Amino acid sequence: MNDSSVHKGEIKQLTLFSLTFGAVLISFSGVWVKVANVAPNVSAFYRVFIGGVTLLAAALYRRELRWPGARHLLLSLLCGLLLALDLWLYHYSIRYIGPGLGTILPNFQVFILAAAGILFLKEPVRLIYLISLPLAVVGLFMIVGINWSYLEPSYRMGIIYGLAAAVCYAGFLLSLRKLQAAQMGTSFFYVLMLVSLTTAAILGADVVFRRGSLQVPDIQSLLALAALGLLSHTVGWILITNALPKMRASLSGLILLLQPALAFVWDVLFFQRPTTPVNWLGVTIALIAIYMGMARQTENPLSDTELDA
Repeated sequence: MNDSSVHKGEIKQLTLFSLTFGAVLISFSGVWVKVANVAPNVSAFYRVFIGGVTLLAAALYRRELRWPGARHLLLSLLCGLLLALDLWLYHYSIRYIGPGLGTILPNFQVFILAAAGILFLKEPVRLIYLISLPLAVVGLFMIVGINWSYLEPSYRMGIIYGLAAAVCYAGFLLSLRKLQAAQMGTSFFYVLMLVSLTTAAILGADVVFRRGSLQVPDIQSLLALAALGLLSHTVGWILITNALPKMRASLSGLILLLQPALAFVWDVLFFQRPTTPVNWLGVTIALIAIYMGMARQTENPLSDTELDA
């Protein structure tokens, strides 16, 4: 074995580790939101504000800070609005149904993206989509139960918010791709900084509009919000984004399923979520369906393998 082969093997292992570690970091997002002891829109604000400030420092260090141009600024505003809606819905969903199911539902964005490709790009309806979509619905019903009327109103609202987050996240991914394509000559740090700070401004305005407070109540909240903004939002996202282009789509999609899978495990372990064998089977079926939905990404230009956090 020559030095070149050894070097390639080391790079492959490092890429695999980066993707896996990034998925694990993001899987804790719901945990940090749950233990932060602040309103969901406040935790969503600090998530992107802390991440945005960190990325601003990185952009300054790399000497990338400059006027983005009117078109790029408008795209950033659109991305920020869609991400703000996604995170607002996601964080409130966590409050109502917990970080486990609250994280699985936004990952249904893969089906929204597939539908967008079918409706707007006139892509053929693939068999894997026709199988994966009802499979995901079956998995969801096995987790929450078949009788909708028996669920608490707040639990029903949490499910609705989680599914609405999937729609917003799909729209965010599409707009982010346009922004990345238009933002030539700058790194992903710069693009993510623009989006994060725009999102923070929108979420901060929501807190003020609702006469809420951005005050952090105690040390536990401060540490949880810092971990959410630095580890889950920034480090986790960067690790995943840098690793994805270097890996096979099938393998990266499988590894990224760690994020919603571990989020459900953390919900059971840390917050004693009542879970039956049927619920676990439903989680497994839903994750398999999400993975099948990702399988179209090698042929679909609208697809994206990043999972919601």
